Amino acid sequence: MASGYSILVDTSKCTACRGCQVACKQWNQLPGVETKNLGAYENPQDLSFETYKIVRYSEGLNGGGKPYWHFFSEQCRHCLSPGCMAAAEKDEIIQDEKTGAVIFTPKTKDLDFKATLEGCPYNIPRQDAKTKTMAKCTMCFDRISNGMIPACVKSCPTGAMTFGERDKILQACKTRVADLKKSFPKAEAINPDDVRVIYIVTDDPRKYWKFAAGK
Repeated sequence: MASGYSILVDTSKCTACRGCQVACKQWNQLPGVETKNLGAYENPQDLSFETYKIVRYSEGLNGGGKPYWHFFSEQCRHCLSPGCMAAAEKDEIIQDEKTGAVIFTPKTKDLDFKATLEGCPYNIPRQDAKTKTMAKCTMCFDRISNGMIPACVKSCPTGAMTFGERDKILQACKTRVADLKKSFPKAEAINPDDVRVIYIVTDDPRKYWKFAAGK
């Protein structure tokens, strides 16, 4: 079993307050970006070099005609075997052995962005158009290396996000899914054995976001 840390995201507790999105911006000192109101809850509409985390929103009708609203706080999954690293030639992308965090360095400007993005099953990495450097969520590597929890987790007012040692998070995940299944038979954890950021959903993952379950 892989060691290190994991984040558990229980979408059933998410109210889409965007506290995690704002906390990510503040801690990483990322600038605001100009956006447009396109009639959807998501703002901005996608990740970018300056936005590592966004809350996605989807709605529709289930088989019985009952409407659903799903919130999904999108970020890098910090895969145990990162597909993005296949494009790396040296140390442009690093996976920290102690924490498991996957870190993009300034050297990513020398990598093929298309190949790096295609290697990610969740469509996460983004590139600065000017510098060609790539960026994404760092799992707050600097915070956890100094005994603090990720900024997004700390900011969550409903307890939808929890952080801890991977074995404990996996156990908490199993317990929570079993409990949710009593009310939501379709409840499941998305790829818990492959990623460090584990999402629990109560419906078909594809209803949350097209890359939720990987390509």
